[in-house]
Amino acid sequence: MQVHLSRPDITDAEIALVNEVIQSPILALGPKMAQFEQAVAGYVGRKYAIAVNSGTSGLHLLVRAYGIGEGDEVITTPFSFIASSNCILYERAKPVFVDIEPDTGNIDPRLIEAAITPRTKAILPVDAFGQPARLDVIREIARHHGLVVIEDACEAIGSEYKGKKAGSGAFSDGAVFAFYPNKQITTGEGGMVVTDDEEVARLCRSMRNQGRGEAGVWLSHERLGYNYRMDELSAALGVAQMSRIEELIAKRQKVAQMYGARLGGAGGVASRYPGLRLPSIAPEVTRMSWFVYVIRVGVDEPTPERQEAVRDHVMQRFQEAGIGCRPYFTPIHLQPFYRQLFGYKEGDFPVTEAAGRTSIAIPFHNHLTEDEVDYVATVLEQALAEV
Repeated sequence: MQVHLSRPDITDAEIALVNEVIQSPILALGPKMAQFEQAVAGYVGRKYAIAVNSGTSGLHLLVRAYGIGEGDEVITTPFSFIASSNCILYERAKPVFVDIEPDTGNIDPRLIEAAITPRTKAILPVDAFGQPARLDVIREIARHHGLVVIEDACEAIGSEYKGKKAGSGAFSDGAVFAFYPNKQITTGEGGMVVTDDEEVARLCRSMRNQGRGEAGVWLSHERLGYNYRMDELSAALGVAQMSRIEELIAKRQKVAQMYGARLGGAGGVASRYPGLRLPSIAPEVTRMSWFVYVIRVGVDEPTPERQEAVRDHVMQRFQEAGIGCRPYFTPIHLQPFYRQLFGYKEGDFPVTEAAGRTSIAIPFHNHLTEDEVDYVATVLEQALAEV
């Protein structure tokens, strides 16, 4: 049996809107982009939404729009996709890492204040795997120290924290969503900046379009900008997907529940297999919009080497069985060029490193069947019995 790690959920509705754009004379900066922006802004409850070609681009625009530059520091997490830190480096600022919570994988707010210096300009939390970070605590720390909060909600559209949507103005100055094919909704490639700040929105619109002014005069550029535009075909996909977003989130919830029931203990939460941990959702997360389903294996092993050996063995068995899987995440501070640039080493962020040694993303998408979930679980059980 072949079980894919991820698959987009595309229907006739998406195909019809894309065909509508193809048959029109406008393939960029057109009505579908504006419609998609309005749909996301309304869904999240933000005044402004700015469509871009990736979540990475959106994060970069917010870092720049908030005036973060050379010599500044931004506190963030080392347990994330690398873009959440790279976007800080693009402006010659420095990402300052603090470790994560062992259960959620999100930045640990208890460690943030100790990392604040006179150079700190912002906090950039990441909603890992779709679960919002402890955004109310982070927001309060930022207010106390006069810092900006840029929320990387790229994996969390539709999630809610204490009844408020990820990316909303309740917890951050600006936020970014991303729409890669494995996300809750997809535009192929694409992202969305959301904010309530009119000036930040104006700057982001300008910078995504080569620095053109509000009038969009041809070849008239008011500031340094980039080609971060979203095309109309991608936006058409986004419009259709946003019309189905509750359906899409519900499908993913069902798959997560199937995994929990098959692998879990009471209530599908606590794993009944030694050394295996299932995703842990904080009680403050009042709605989980699942991005990926990440398990941890070998967590009870006595050494880092043994933890890695268990993870690698399980992944090898998955691959031999035709089951898609990936390690999630390799800690950012241990990436080669971060080691070279900042001198990071193993042991700097032990909770993050333990998560990186033991985490595996297993197949997770809307089309997974109960038989496929059972097959993944059976192979996992067999692999764990061998170590």
